[in-house]
Amino acid sequence: MRSAALPPIAMRRWATRGLLLIALVFLLKEASAIVLPVLVALILTFVLAPVVRTMRHHGMPEAVSAAMLVTTLVGCTVLSVALLAEPVADWWQRAPVAVSQALNRVDRWRASIPGFGPPAERRASGRAPAPPADPLRERLASEGVALTAQVLGTSVKFLISAAATTILLYFLLASEHWVLSRCIELLPHRPRLRAMVLGGLRAAQRDISRYVVSACLINFCVALIVAGTMWWVDLPNPGLWGALAGLLNFVPYLGPLILSGLLLAASLASSLGDAGFTALAAPVAAYLCIHAVESNVVTPMVIGKRLSMNPLSVLLSVMFWGWLWGVAGAVLAVPLLICLRSISQRNRHMRPVAVYLRGSDRPCAPLNTLLRPAAAPFPATSADAAAPPGRPDSLEQHRP
Repeated sequence: MRSAALPPIAMRRWATRGLLLIALVFLLKEASAIVLPVLVALILTFVLAPVVRTMRHHGMPEAVSAAMLVTTLVGCTVLSVALLAEPVADWWQRAPVAVSQALNRVDRWRASIPGFGPPAERRASGRAPAPPADPLRERLASEGVALTAQVLGTSVKFLISAAATTILLYFLLASEHWVLSRCIELLPHRPRLRAMVLGGLRAAQRDISRYVVSACLINFCVALIVAGTMWWVDLPNPGLWGALAGLLNFVPYLGPLILSGLLLAASLASSLGDAGFTALAAPVAAYLCIHAVESNVVTPMVIGKRLSMNPLSVLLSVMFWGWLWGVAGAVLAVPLLICLRSISQRNRHMRPVAVYLRGSDRPCAPLNTLLRPAAAPFPATSADAAAPPGRPDSLEQHRP
């Protein structure tokens, strides 16, 4: 009887591949300072390369058009940061007082619920007892300096990575045609293989650029609507919350959840906490309604079925890349997933991966029907056997 176990050579091969995959994951995690700027620059190159090609067809050199695009992108980013710097500094300065106010409100609400309030303090010798120590507030006061130093260090690393990404983006845009030509020349001289690789690259570029541009337009509109809504419900600094809504909307599922928590904390720390439960929950409820309309109506209508992805694969990708590279990895999760789907659709061995990544509105077949044996085909007649192989309908055409 033939054994079902894998031969030792195949087992060693699969074990070696698994070890290489694990080593690659940890290498990407440790080399994030180098890999992240390269990936961000590549994705931005996919988005902006069609504009550079259009300018080249109109006679403008690639170096000039790349410089114009990079300068415009950097200028818009610096202007946005300058507009948001004042409200961010305001919230950072009032953070200790805001946290103290939020804790006081939570203590009052807890005291109003029977069984959840703090134990009653007994008075001794006619003097009021000293208030109990609050470990959370003591920790916030003791770790404030360390937190500030950590934020400054992270800001310096971010500025260095942003500068490296900007420089690399310029050179990739200026030499995109040259790099692509050299990559095609390195392939074996088989026209079918070269056409397949070039078509796959162009398809991935088209899909990623379409997704990024559509997501930017949708998130910009979401930022404007959220800012107007926060101004309407009297939450301080509505422009900051609109900008955060637009940025965190690039992170599927987890971004809206994080912003909902931030809005709840801001409501507790502001004057809305004293206006009742309705005013306190208004910012979070309004944002969740906006996000529900955007994610269920606007985004499917704008992006369409061509770029629809399996929600489970999107969530797993966000969790994996977020664990690997933090917020930047969570933002890059969907573009990397689109690139993987474009590659798997054109690789014969990876087509099952594309089936799991692609979203579909077609209802799944019941499991009991999948367990039934396949239906036997109709018996072939002599006239069917005599019909030409490329004309299965020839019998129907000549039948009286």
